[in-house]
Amino acid sequence: MKIVMPGGTGQIGTLLARAFVADGHEVAVLSRTPKNAPWRMVGWDAQTIGEWAAEIDGADVVINLAGRGVNCRYNAENRRLIKDSRIQSTLAIGEAIARAARAPRVWLQASTATIYAHRYDAPNDEATGVLGGSEEGTPETWRFSIEVAKSWEQAANEVNLPQTRRVLLRSAMTMSPDPGGVFDVLSGLVRWGFGGASGNGRQYVSWIHDRDFVRAVYWLIEHPELAGPVNLTSPNPMLNAEFMHTLRAAWGIGFGLPAAKWMLEIGTLFLRTETELILKSRRVVPGRLLQSGFVFQFPAWAEAAADLCRRWRELRKSTIGAAAI
Repeated sequence: MKIVMPGGTGQIGTLLARAFVADGHEVAVLSRTPKNAPWRMVGWDAQTIGEWAAEIDGADVVINLAGRGVNCRYNAENRRLIKDSRIQSTLAIGEAIARAARAPRVWLQASTATIYAHRYDAPNDEATGVLGGSEEGTPETWRFSIEVAKSWEQAANEVNLPQTRRVLLRSAMTMSPDPGGVFDVLSGLVRWGFGGASGNGRQYVSWIHDRDFVRAVYWLIEHPELAGPVNLTSPNPMLNAEFMHTLRAAWGIGFGLPAAKWMLEIGTLFLRTETELILKSRRVVPGRLLQSGFVFQFPAWAEAAADLCRRWRELRKSTIGAAAI
């Protein structure tokens, strides 16, 4: 297959590109700042149709991951960049597909599990899940994230593409051993003794193991009956307190200092990020994946965390060994 990935230079794009190339597929990553990589890099501005559109014409799959990162303070300028970067790039991809003489058979469009409401009472699947934005008592910044997610999905659905199946990837946090990812950051907190509950610890954490994420993307490419929103998350979201306890156990660490809400507010202010990433209850389950027959290799966090810790150690050991040669 030929797979084109706009915005595929981040953690998720790298995970997918590595897997696709290893399996013998042709990969082209669209980037505003192309760099050397084991796959082909193509420049684009993420806004307007240019020479990059020739990559779309004749491709089998498009996976759009473009958008400014949300790990920042939600001031006016960052809000504009977060929202505009997603909508403009998505509209440009849709236009390129619409113009293609041979359109891709499937377009996988990034979205987020954050689109669902902050809740504790019941899980959110694609059929019965409650979209967020009207919850009482939630910060205005949380409502902004949901507004962005809804606008992102709307942009992907605006263009008439009769030959291309569209899938909206409502992804949870993808856990991989790679440097700088969510698992790496959480593991650092645990190893430094700060891996206790966040806030009251009652908020749900939705997550997915990196290998299940890659397998799920392949599954979506190969199953033409799946279109529209699909939750990419493990079937077992966990309470934050239990999630962190399990991660500490995987590292062999018995205690972690908890972080009260006020402490998180101060910490995220200094780190220039938002508490939503930590305190919002994301109780999301993969209804459509399970109904279609997808089987998770790592459905439970204990086994997933153990595997990720092992691979984290192996990756650092091999990196240190290579640096010493």
